[in-house]
Amino acid sequence: MEIRHLRAFLAVADEGNVTRAAARLRLTQPAVSRTLAALERHLGVRLVDRSTHHLALTPEGVVFRDKAAAAVAAFDEALDSEGLHHWPLRLGHAWSAFGPYTTPLLRRWQERYPRTPLELLRIDDRTAGLTRGEVDAALLRGPVGAPGLVTEVLFEEDRVAAVTADGPLADRAALRLADLAGETVVLNTVSGTTTVELWPPSARPVATLTVANTDDWLTAIAAGRGVGVSAASTAGMHPHPGVTYRPLTDAPPVPVLLARRDVPGHPALPDLVALAREVVGRGAAGA
Repeated sequence: MEIRHLRAFLAVADEGNVTRAAARLRLTQPAVSRTLAALERHLGVRLVDRSTHHLALTPEGVVFRDKAAAAVAAFDEALDSEGLHHWPLRLGHAWSAFGPYTTPLLRRWQERYPRTPLELLRIDDRTAGLTRGEVDAALLRGPVGAPGLVTEVLFEEDRVAAVTADGPLADRAALRLADLAGETVVLNTVSGTTTVELWPPSARPVATLTVANTDDWLTAIAAGRGVGVSAASTAGMHPHPGVTYRPLTDAPPVPVLLARRDVPGHPALPDLVALAREVVGRGAAGA
């Protein structure tokens, strides 16, 4: 079945006559009749009552008319290139968005592109919903091995240790990886970037606890079940009364990426890429 089958049916339903429907579609009357018959065979029901001179929809045809009209409208809207410029641009992230640049990015986007809303969506997934088609672009951290994506490193973040607020490690001004190796390390295996490979092979953590999202990660640390490692922006984006963040002085930084699919996408994506670069550039210059 193709969209032309639905258009032919809707024309017949509107005109009540195959001849007028054919003229409206700029087709021959036999072509419209064959197209309508093919649609009915595919559905296994009669849509049009042909027993009278003025065609009428059967009860099944009345029900199908609304469905066909909605499908054609959605198809036409999807191919409306002008309308695409006003569709929301969905920007996914797994836990800390754009770090310190989140608010400047959202504000400047609203100022420059008020007709295209920028929706920031948190999705607990390694690609923040990008590979599943839930977003148009994503702010990701760490290496991303998913195929079919184009990524660009925008900046790097230092790592921090997250420890129980009333524990002995919270009294230290800064920590090293070795300070955490004797503890249970809480790992977000769904969207996080920390693995045991962060530690040298001879000094891996004594135990690990796996969780599925940032909220559970924070809860486990606050409860004293372990310690964690994350990017510095997590401290600002996810404060918790039971968790203290401390600089981790000997861990490599975390790259922050802007990722998109390697296929034509939302027409405003180039604007997003350019503005993200600009926001980071201004922030670095200000620093």
